[in-house]
Amino acid sequence: MQPSVQKLKEVLQAARAEVGKVIIGQEGVIDQAMIAIFTNSHALVEGVPGVAKTLLVRTLAKVLGCEFARIQFTPDLMPADITGTNVFDFQKGQFMLVKGPVFTTFLLADEINRAPAKTQAALLQAMQERIVTIDRQNHELSPNFTVFATQNPIEYEGTYPLPEAQKDRFMLKISMACPDRDEELTLAGRMLGQDAPEAVLAAGAVKAVITAQELVELRKCLEAITVRPELLGYIVDLIRATRSSESVLVGAGPRATQALLLASRAAAAVAGRDFITPDDVKSLAAPVLAHRLILRPEFEIEGLTVGEVIARILKDLTVPR
Repeated sequence: MQPSVQKLKEVLQAARAEVGKVIIGQEGVIDQAMIAIFTNSHALVEGVPGVAKTLLVRTLAKVLGCEFARIQFTPDLMPADITGTNVFDFQKGQFMLVKGPVFTTFLLADEINRAPAKTQAALLQAMQERIVTIDRQNHELSPNFTVFATQNPIEYEGTYPLPEAQKDRFMLKISMACPDRDEELTLAGRMLGQDAPEAVLAAGAVKAVITAQELVELRKCLEAITVRPELLGYIVDLIRATRSSESVLVGAGPRATQALLLASRAAAAVAGRDFITPDDVKSLAAPVLAHRLILRPEFEIEGLTVGEVIARILKDLTVPR
């Protein structure tokens, strides 16, 4: 294994250990969140209230030496509330930029579908270009700028569904389920003492394993992850199969191909390998594709889910040896 990849493996292992001091269980979720971060991408996080979505992102920011900010999206939230605005300073006699919460590293967009389309769109340029435009002037964001946008899967009243163009800019859709009984029992026991998850994070027991600048450098290590030509073809065929499936109205676009390739590379690094395998691709097919596919209404009425469609496509594809 190349030294650069070995370094990335060590950092990822240390980061997982530190996050595990706060987040109980959710190993797969933690791995997917780090895949989004180390590929310089963004993620949708879906789960019922109370499964530690905010706490997860706060902890990751601490562990990776980055800033954290949170926006609670509401129907009356305006674009300037996110990006910031120029305010006239009477003492200095000039306009001064008051930066919005988007000027951070890890941004938690809480319940993003509660804001109207105009406000949601304020994030599009920031997510794609890491630049925001205020009064016709461009302002650069952190090179590590990452959006984690949360949605509540059980409450749709008073919400504005995300447009397809915006959902496509999220590399992954991370589903956070409730903990199993043993994990919830552990959480309940910790709440009775001094090691409750929030208290552990506040007490400084969680240490940063790298700095924000080192994160930029470590991303380059993913270029050393080997992708065999037959696996590249497997990824392309998988994405193209979503466009020809009889149950799919709108399949995944070319951006999904890029996302699945980059995510598979990062998954190999998380597993401590310098090459990707078909299992890396299969494990990330649903997180990468679930929010990108639109089923035909007649199949939805029959109860077919996007997850089942993806599973069928994977089953029908020939897996490279």
